[in-house]
Amino acid sequence: MYSKVVISPIGNLVLVSDGKYLTGLFIVGQKYFMDGFPKELNKNDNLEIFKKIEEWLNSYFAGENPSIKDLTLKPKGTFFRQLVWQELLNIPYGNTMTYKELGKIVAKRLGKNSMSSQAIGGAVGHNPISIIIPCHRVIGSNGSLTGYAGGIDKKEYLLNLEQRLQNKQKGDENE
Repeated sequence: MYSKVVISPIGNLVLVSDGKYLTGLFIVGQKYFMDGFPKELNKNDNLEIFKKIEEWLNSYFAGENPSIKDLTLKPKGTFFRQLVWQELLNIPYGNTMTYKELGKIVAKRLGKNSMSSQAIGGAVGHNPISIIIPCHRVIGSNGSLTGYAGGIDKKEYLLNLEQRLQNKQKGDENE
């Protein structure tokens, strides 16, 4: 397992890879930081996947909406968590979804009538690839910015960053 530290506007980010796939992207100091990963990782700034991720992050923090289709992501987690993380990828850039709405989608995929918000929140909170798998786009039913492992201030920053691009694009369309 390999790691690289990347400086970002929301603090230092730790990238983790098995050499081929991105398996982790953590905000230093976040809740569940490096949860499930070995304590000792080999530092490697030259992995191809780290170069791609760093380019993606630079584009993202520049206020762009980079595609993830060329990124090789491999988050580790239970079947349920994997399912929740797949659904997070369906939340469009600049948009949000409530835990309850996400729960309804996941429940439907599992053939159930409902899903506990706590189970959904636990899966969202344990997302090992922050920012790219956009757990910051999940909000409380009342619109509150609740439950972000990286901290509410970082969640607010990421949502505002995306919203600025959305507003700029809407403005460009109206010209």
